[in-house]
Amino acid sequence: MKASGSDLGREGDDPRQLPRELAATVSLICDSLDAAHAAREQALPACRRAIRAAGSSIRAVHRLQPDRAAELARESETAIREAQAVVAPFPQVASAGFLGDAEREFVEAHMVAVLVGGLAIPSPTDLAVSPVSWVKGLAEAASELRRHLLDRLRSGELDRGEELLGVMDDVYEALVVIDYPDALTGGLRRTLDSLRAVLERTRGDVTTTVLQTRLQRAIESQNQSTQRGSGPA
Repeated sequence: MKASGSDLGREGDDPRQLPRELAATVSLICDSLDAAHAAREQALPACRRAIRAAGSSIRAVHRLQPDRAAELARESETAIREAQAVVAPFPQVASAGFLGDAEREFVEAHMVAVLVGGLAIPSPTDLAVSPVSWVKGLAEAASELRRHLLDRLRSGELDRGEELLGVMDDVYEALVVIDYPDALTGGLRRTLDSLRAVLERTRGDVTTTVLQTRLQRAIESQNQSTQRGSGPA
């Protein structure tokens, strides 16, 4: 049986043409990879800037510096948009992980300010990030509220501490229904497990602080009553 042309090439083809065709194909692939590599090298520093600005924004929220926090959040967003635009033509670069990490940190910074301020929570579309980056960033923001809550307790703001605990609880209850394989959620289950542990520790801290404060106030009130009762007749 005679072999097909797809197996042996077309009759009359010059065998010397094959190396040239291979070289041309490899050259095109290299050009594509060069462009993807250049995009990656440009996006990486932008993502690092976004992460640094996001972290500084969160610290500014804890320091009760909302204007500074908002300014740093805008810096983070500017860097995120730069990275997104650079890697948009290269899906293999966009899905490499570093962009998702930067988006997550940006979302976390934005959400910490939103949750502390009692503002409406923006959607993934509002923030122009992937749904996975959004849910993980929101979960990490809820965990980050623990620090702000403890600061408020140390300042004697018990009602505020209980309010923030409720916010953490609401976020966890909203996200825990997302039950899909880690390959789809980027390991969200582990993030939620961490949030649950933080939530339970924080609940214990709030409960202990509230009970101690109530006891202290009751003792002080009793002492004052005793002092008034033992005054001069």
